[in-house]
Amino acid sequence: MSYIAHIRESDNRIQTVEEHLLEVRDLAESYGEKIGVKHLTGLAGMLHDIGKYTNEFREYILAAVNNTTAPPKRGSVDHSTAGGKLLYNLFHTENITRYKGIVAEIVGNAIISHHAYLQDFLNPDLESNYLHRVRDKQLSEFNLTKQEFFERVINETRFHEYVEKAALELEHFLTKEYSENKETELMFLTKFIFSALIDADRTNTRLFEEKKEIESGIQPEKLFNTYYQRLLSKINSFKKQENANTPINLLRAEMSHQCDQFAEKPSGIYTLSIPTGGGKTLASLRYALKHANLYDKKRIIYIVPYTTIIEQNAEEVRKILGDDAQILEHHSNVVEDAEDHDENLDGMMNVQQKLKLAKDNWDSPIIFTTMVQFLNVFFAKGSRNIRRLHNLAESVIIFDEVQKVPVSSVSLFNQTLNFLKMHGHSSIILCTATQPALDFVEQKLEINANAEMIEDLEGVIEAFKRVEIIDRATNEIFNNEKICDLIDEKMNEVKSILVILNTKTVVRNLYNLLKEKDNGIPIFHLSTSMCAAHRNRILSEVTQHLKEGNKIICISTQLIEAGVDVSFDCVIRSLAGLDSVAQAAGRCNRHGEKDIQNVYVIDHGDEKLDRLREIKEGKQVSKKILIDLRKNQTSHGGHVLSKQAMERYFKEYYTAFETDLNYFIPKLKKNMTELLMASKPENSYLEAYSRKEKKGIPLFLTNSYKTAADHFHVINEITTSVIVSYEDGEDIITELNGNGTIEDLTRLLRKAQQYTINLYQYELDLLAENDGIVSFLDGKILALKKGAYNTEFGLNLTNDSKLGEIIF
Repeated sequence: MSYIAHIRESDNRIQTVEEHLLEVRDLAESYGEKIGVKHLTGLAGMLHDIGKYTNEFREYILAAVNNTTAPPKRGSVDHSTAGGKLLYNLFHTENITRYKGIVAEIVGNAIISHHAYLQDFLNPDLESNYLHRVRDKQLSEFNLTKQEFFERVINETRFHEYVEKAALELEHFLTKEYSENKETELMFLTKFIFSALIDADRTNTRLFEEKKEIESGIQPEKLFNTYYQRLLSKINSFKKQENANTPINLLRAEMSHQCDQFAEKPSGIYTLSIPTGGGKTLASLRYALKHANLYDKKRIIYIVPYTTIIEQNAEEVRKILGDDAQILEHHSNVVEDAEDHDENLDGMMNVQQKLKLAKDNWDSPIIFTTMVQFLNVFFAKGSRNIRRLHNLAESVIIFDEVQKVPVSSVSLFNQTLNFLKMHGHSSIILCTATQPALDFVEQKLEINANAEMIEDLEGVIEAFKRVEIIDRATNEIFNNEKICDLIDEKMNEVKSILVILNTKTVVRNLYNLLKEKDNGIPIFHLSTSMCAAHRNRILSEVTQHLKEGNKIICISTQLIEAGVDVSFDCVIRSLAGLDSVAQAAGRCNRHGEKDIQNVYVIDHGDEKLDRLREIKEGKQVSKKILIDLRKNQTSHGGHVLSKQAMERYFKEYYTAFETDLNYFIPKLKKNMTELLMASKPENSYLEAYSRKEKKGIPLFLTNSYKTAADHFHVINEITTSVIVSYEDGEDIITELNGNGTIEDLTRLLRKAQQYTINLYQYELDLLAENDGIVSFLDGKILALKKGAYNTEFGLNLTNDSKLGEIIF
């Protein structure tokens, strides 16, 4: 009798449990090999579904297939506990050795969690979710499961030899000089194993469902060499252009060359502090392609603060490298990743299962994504995010505008990069004109010695000066009327003005006010209420006007100031952090086309910043530095964007947030870093457990992975991705609502990212009240009705835009 892992929808072919386990093991081993833990990841793959070796599960899956009108309740048979239980019984009950005991915990946790998220070893209720499953839960056919596993998959002798190898890998992993706190390393290792298991399991299931063999994948060494040659051809073509010998272009070329030379150094954590407009994207790509070739890296990942930069940078890179197919843009999760209790990869495929199997694992050679997505990979709940984690190993990872790391996540970010450097064999570049003091904080970033890639940085900053910062923030207050007056005054002197304000409300109000005044000059509006495709179209129009030298005014939130290649004659920036002022200045006279131009820093009195604490604190620190400079022009290096001013800014800024850097969770009165990484002596839950039970807990690890994930949100308020009916978005919505294959869903979900916006809960509630939102695919995907999206502003919460309704 064969035991069944899956039954294919198209032809009812059975995939046996042993076929699935051995194929998942092989895939998981290939993922684990990247950091030297192939037997640890392989062990998870080999054991994850052994609970399907039961008569109960066989009857359940056959009933699910044969009785589609009244199938058994999904997940009514537990198949994910058995693998963790086997490891616990064999290596964690008697004659326990340290390394095999830890193997049982970290691999066992990944196995029992593979339809949900990693469990707590000790939770806030002073109970162990892990022990409840592997020790306390009774499995009626467990002896049969063990017997069939050892007969059909691997015999007991070879199994024990395999675990021995896994334990040796663990010992070697923990002897690296990475951290004095082994709980930190074990947390990251557990997450890596979990990632490898999730991806191997879903990839194998998808390949079976699509009748495909194992995909050979790309050969990055050949691809990156081809890309490098194409990039050099493009760079050489710059030298033939008329403006090649302008001071700024000569400086850009020199810095690009320095990045090329730096690529020969071993992998590490380095800084690339090219001033704004200095060509960071291509210079860092030049480093990445050469370094990837020399040091056998598997992919290059660009991580940016805003989706706006993704579109522009990815498009630029696509054109230069001449390749669309191998460059992935990942803006956000179109499908929200709720925790699954329904063991939902069994039996016949439904829409939800197809969505989970859709290829979403960051296995492309070049990836553009956001800081939110990067942090979600390591710390957010659900399995969709963490599935990508193992693909961050053996990579070149470039953080563009790294100063935008959310304050609450600074410690988590630093520890993640330290892990990727030491264990993941990745090379990490911190790219920004305004380097944050990430080695100043308590849980510091282990930046390499002599980390700066650019020589004589002070001289470069001075040579790059293209603007004068005019302080109109320390002794007067502006409102939108007063900004209009300033715009009118300046439009007599210049052709283009960019105004950047801190909130969407004041941006929209100023835009409306300027339209009412109707001075005959084209006015453009940009905000995150618009989907990426919409913003892209507006930016294209703005760029065209600027290129033609037309008069133009653009009003935007801060999304325009990081990485967007536009050059205005004049910029007005509402006071915020010094890094934001510097980034805004980078949108003025960007290519040194003119003599020194002016950037006006103002204080807008109508901006409500109470819910935007990072902007509010940054504004206060910046104001102090501006006041110092007004009193003494030689303080802070003599100007507001000097290296000294920036260092002072970040140290004061991080000091103001000192209690927040470890991701404080008010509800638990505890830091995220303690939940995830506290050593036993520092774990307050363990201390309380020991007092209550009058004994210690029989575990090597006591951290609270599930609780931490449940409380993690990069942005304080939770947002939900919603597809909008803008241009191709409508067709995507219609297609997604059909019954496509996994391949169709993969393609559509990728395409849909250009047509999504992220909404807060109160916005979703308002849209629901106004009948402006629909859900489909079993409620997994949300879309705006046509009336809830406006071609001028994007999101329209009142659902009364004159665009009609979506028709399915």
